[in-house]
Amino acid sequence: MPVSTPPTAPTAGVPTIVVVGHGMVGQRFLEALADRGLTAAAGTARVVVLCEEPRPAYDRVQLTSYFSGKTPEDLSLVEPGFMERHGVELRVGDPAESVDREARTVTARSGETFSYDTLVLATGSYPFVPPVPGKDSEGCFVYRTIEDLLAIEEYAKGAKTGAVVGGGLLGLEAAGALKGLGLETHVVEFAPRLMPVQVDDGGGAALLRTIENMGLSVHTGVGTQEVTAGEDGRVDGMALSDGSSLETDLVVFSAGVRPRDQLARDCGLAVGPRGGIIVDEECRTSDSDVFAIGECALASDGRVYGLVAPGYEMALAVAEVIAGNAASFTGADLSTKLKLLGVDVASFGDAHGTAEGCLDVVYADSRSGVYKKLVIGQDGTLLGGVLVGDAEQYGTLRPMTGSVLPVAPEQLVLPAGAGGPVTLGPSSLPDEAVICSCHNVTKGAICEHTTLPEVKKCTRAGTGCGSCVKVIGQLLPQPEDQGLCGCFAYTRSELYEIVRTLGVTRYADLLDSHGREAARGGDGCEVCKPTVGSVIASLAPTVGASGYVLDGEQASLQDTNDHFLANLQRNGSYSIVPRIPGGEITPEKLIVIGEVARDFGLYTKITGGQRIDLFGARVDQLPLIWTRLVDAGFESGHAYGKSLRTVKSCVGQTWCRYGVQDSVKMAIDLELRYRGLRSPHKLKSAVSGCARECAEARGKDFGIIATAQGWNLYVGGNGGATPRHADLLAQDLSDAELVRLIDRFLMFYIRTADRLERTSTWLDRIEGGLDHVRDVVVHDSLGLCGELERLMADHVAGYRDEWAETINDPERLRRFVTFVNAPDAPDPSVKFVPERDQVKPDLDILAGPVLAIRTLEGTSS
Repeated sequence: MPVSTPPTAPTAGVPTIVVVGHGMVGQRFLEALADRGLTAAAGTARVVVLCEEPRPAYDRVQLTSYFSGKTPEDLSLVEPGFMERHGVELRVGDPAESVDREARTVTARSGETFSYDTLVLATGSYPFVPPVPGKDSEGCFVYRTIEDLLAIEEYAKGAKTGAVVGGGLLGLEAAGALKGLGLETHVVEFAPRLMPVQVDDGGGAALLRTIENMGLSVHTGVGTQEVTAGEDGRVDGMALSDGSSLETDLVVFSAGVRPRDQLARDCGLAVGPRGGIIVDEECRTSDSDVFAIGECALASDGRVYGLVAPGYEMALAVAEVIAGNAASFTGADLSTKLKLLGVDVASFGDAHGTAEGCLDVVYADSRSGVYKKLVIGQDGTLLGGVLVGDAEQYGTLRPMTGSVLPVAPEQLVLPAGAGGPVTLGPSSLPDEAVICSCHNVTKGAICEHTTLPEVKKCTRAGTGCGSCVKVIGQLLPQPEDQGLCGCFAYTRSELYEIVRTLGVTRYADLLDSHGREAARGGDGCEVCKPTVGSVIASLAPTVGASGYVLDGEQASLQDTNDHFLANLQRNGSYSIVPRIPGGEITPEKLIVIGEVARDFGLYTKITGGQRIDLFGARVDQLPLIWTRLVDAGFESGHAYGKSLRTVKSCVGQTWCRYGVQDSVKMAIDLELRYRGLRSPHKLKSAVSGCARECAEARGKDFGIIATAQGWNLYVGGNGGATPRHADLLAQDLSDAELVRLIDRFLMFYIRTADRLERTSTWLDRIEGGLDHVRDVVVHDSLGLCGELERLMADHVAGYRDEWAETINDPERLRRFVTFVNAPDAPDPSVKFVPERDQVKPDLDILAGPVLAIRTLEGTSS
């Protein structure tokens, strides 16, 4: 009789807890007892575990990884020394044979009897084998344990063809294993699609096509009538319900599981009509001293849960109850994310759209095997979804189930260049969002730690199915190596040099060639994607990339506002700001803006940058509005981008009796020169026609003030929460000298600034400060000025208006719809109410953020 840990001398008066079964849920229960001090080592309880298999608990979710090189020891879930440290008596290969509830004893196969005060049944489930003739022939297997895999591996050495009965989760895992063993592989599924529980018809079709392209043969909508065998008793074929047959040397049954409740039945515990040990919300059986957890239990909501996460929740609840605390299990999240045959498959929430009145937002690409569906409530709430072929956003979408999405749902399913994708990073989730569903660990709990090993040790997040590990990594502090993020060890300025020098035009290429080793081949994060997107955009004419930020891969790199070339507002509508260079506008153009605002019911507001902002446009209205504006001679004002916003001006010497230079003309020339210039942060400018400074030029990133001899150039100013006056860089410049120095200054800033760093903080941070910048851009101390000027010349020559580029391309217009499956339907959630002869969002229930006001003393009021 093998015993993996020696018996611990019983402590008089302490209760004995006997656990029948040592699978994943059984081990989690032992850990929960230890966490609560219920162990022999603590002198509070004797814990005996009867394990049927010849080895301690292992990761059954990752079972197939055995065929890719992992050993049984690699799959073990038992930390070395755990049993000895806590005094747990683990008896492997010695399962429970009977329970005497009256005597409160359990008898093991070895004949040894154990008395218990509390009995916990964690017997799991057994594979269901359809009662078909020939099911016991030599060459028939199930796919459940490491021993099953060892037997399949050995038998496959003499086989050429294998068939799997069942196209669910484990069935496809088994099919992948057979293919990996070199067998011609068939999958037989009685349902009309693969993975019928997790995915819908569309997802099943995408999965089917992808799997067939891998060389597997799939037979859906048919059942197995018989397994045939030759004279030697070995499998040689299968007869199917549609009259067809298959030649096969090996059959794996993976047609679902059934609760292992025979031990409970034999001792008189109540079981469900279709199996499963009946338990209440505390997971107590019909005997108050006996609990059941995991796949053997029929929960109080009438379900038998076949996933590990609900079993873990049950284990935690029972440990709490035994410890004398209140706890319950009333149901669980059935969300799933797996990689089957190399294909990402995920489903979460109401994946099949059973809620009344719900809507589907669907993207399907049969060529690439990608299928994405989000189920949305009538109020915009995310109810569930199915992801096949690309489940990258599962880790963020699943915790958002039950919440209103912060962006239009189609942005989350469409590919780059067609309206998406927008990456909602985990930073956008609330602290109470559950990141690890296996162990029910929230974002807030994860963010209390600083490293992944620490998170795993303290919360166990990431130690279950593993699908949350990437999200956990994104939530943790990034290494203090001055790298941009967890994907790149380089700073933004270093990445700029790499892109410029090597002529990189794609983010994916940069990540694969210069990303951190662990990030290569991945999808990046919400920090580096927009940063690199901005770098490539600023260098587009030089490196040969597309200058249109929503082309191809570039679209997936942009921040939210850039995705629709407009500013998202709090009610889901957008604002539009046409460019008005220098604040100068003709009456005819003013009339056009007024007519557009009137015809589309927009709220109008004159901005501090001498422009007119139009609020309240639906996403489907944007191209219609842009068309009217572009036809009248307007273009994008780039109010949505990290780029030049405005060059403000006073009227200058043309009208003002104090003006000494033509400030309006200079402002117009500068705005038209630098329009669309992508930079680390937004850029603002102004030109004042005299020292009276009516345009407030010294509060801008680069400001110009006229003198009798020419122009003074100031740099590094800004308003906002921390105002800063700009510093004088050079004075009494001619028009040509002024433009040349601004060219150099802006390109040097774009080249060397950090992510989201304004010119003011950049000047304060950069070594040598203003003096160094003056040496570089005025005196050419680094010999860079010629190159800086060429880069700016490339930008000026390559500029294209993004609004005009969009409305003139039918493919680009396709992204501007509220509902992909109903492109003509407006967003019903965007509503307005009248106010002061205009409109405002109908959002009275929302309160805006409260900002502290900084006083001169630095305190807040």
